[in-house]
Amino acid sequence: MLRKKIVEPIFVKVIRIITGLVFIFSSVVKGIDPLGTDYRVIDYLEAYGWYFLMDYTMALSILLISAEFLLGVALLLKLKSRLAALGVLLIMIFFTVVTYFDAMYELVPDCGCFGDAVKLTNWETFYKNILLLIFAIIIFLYRNKISVRIQPWLQFTVLLIVLAGFGWFMAYNINHLPVVDFRDWKVGNDMKSSGKETVVNYLAYKNKNTGEIVEYISPNYPWNDSVWMSEWEFLNQRIDDSQLRLKHGLIIEDNQGNNLTEEIIENPGYQIILTSYDIDNAPASAMMHAGELYVQLQNTDASFTMLTRDDVDAYRDDYGIEYDVYSADDIELKAMIRSNPGLIILKDGVVLDKWHYNDFPDFDEVNELVSK
Repeated sequence: MLRKKIVEPIFVKVIRIITGLVFIFSSVVKGIDPLGTDYRVIDYLEAYGWYFLMDYTMALSILLISAEFLLGVALLLKLKSRLAALGVLLIMIFFTVVTYFDAMYELVPDCGCFGDAVKLTNWETFYKNILLLIFAIIIFLYRNKISVRIQPWLQFTVLLIVLAGFGWFMAYNINHLPVVDFRDWKVGNDMKSSGKETVVNYLAYKNKNTGEIVEYISPNYPWNDSVWMSEWEFLNQRIDDSQLRLKHGLIIEDNQGNNLTEEIIENPGYQIILTSYDIDNAPASAMMHAGELYVQLQNTDASFTMLTRDDVDAYRDDYGIEYDVYSADDIELKAMIRSNPGLIILKDGVVLDKWHYNDFPDFDEVNELVSK
């Protein structure tokens, strides 16, 4: 007796391929930057108050990325299609519900669905998930029409090999800098802000007798006219910075609260920045390497600075912290470089190079850069 041939409808095939490619793309861009996904998971756990899972955020991130990648490959290649159809449906139901509440209540500003490669608003993310959920339902309903003439054990083996390769890829990106940097602080970017000269500060004064309100552009108002000052009182001020273009949200301050951001980031010379958003968990060997590098660079034109949110006094002697240390927000430090500690070198605001602590350069490598 002839077995009836199973034929996958064309529209199901198209939907399956599109869904598989979206899952693969989403997982790959997250796999390039697993730490970024980890930060997003932390945001969600904090938003929902699930603090009991905080110690497992990286494991959850790896599990999520791996599952998404595996499901995408399984859909695209028609491997374990019934199980893949169920997995895609369940994961899309979960994320559609999560992103609905996210869009309604702004629980997390950025879901990180496509890492930092593609930015979507919360509502755009929800609508995208609605479409993918519809696709997932169709794939699930037609799951018995999706088949491939490969033995089940071989399908499982192929998926296992693919997963192992992707796992190595993620491990590399965790232990070194991401192979592709989608963030603002990537090598080659100019981090100098523009349009500062266009910022206008308006001061409004009200006449004490007539109630008339007059607005002046600071500092062009008669502040030294005692007669005028006796008749007018300060009302409010407003700043027009609509033409200002900030390249980053980093703010660098010293112990007195003075803002040194422009002085350091836009230093016309070579500026080496050591970052650590959590010095207590920074590898001692990397911190000592940085201290030795600072000493070796004393006779060069490079400036050396450390940015951290922490008090470093307890580590000064052990790590050779003789360089200037300033404070910065840990979120911005994580955005600068996916490493704790990390090393960045700039010249006139342009990022020349950056290193993960596992790849910190030696003196010759840095000296070659600052001697050009």
